[in-house]
Amino acid sequence: MKIVISDQAAEWYKDEMLLKDGDYIRFFARYGGCSTVQQGFSLGISNEQPVNIGIETVKDGIHYYIEEKDLWYFDDKDLFADFNEVANEPEYRHAQ
Repeated sequence: MKIVISDQAAEWYKDEMLLKDGDYIRFFARYGGCSTVQQGFSLGISNEQPVNIGIETVKDGIHYYIEEKDLWYFDDKDLFADFNEVANEPEYRHAQ
């Protein structure tokens, strides 16, 4: 399992979330909503320090991670954060 962040998505995170080198972005399982991975849950995103990283990738000085306790949500699938030009925001997909 891995986290892949596109260049455009990385720029969006930096601009919209006012990130600086060394900051952290957490992807997590959020109760409610819809997902192609786990019914009844959706993807949450926050800017917070890690407690127990399960998986991490660093892009342009920003740490993108998933806590070990949230790995179940991703069902061992890779997380891709691409950029939707029409919506002007990141969009996510999961793949083996």
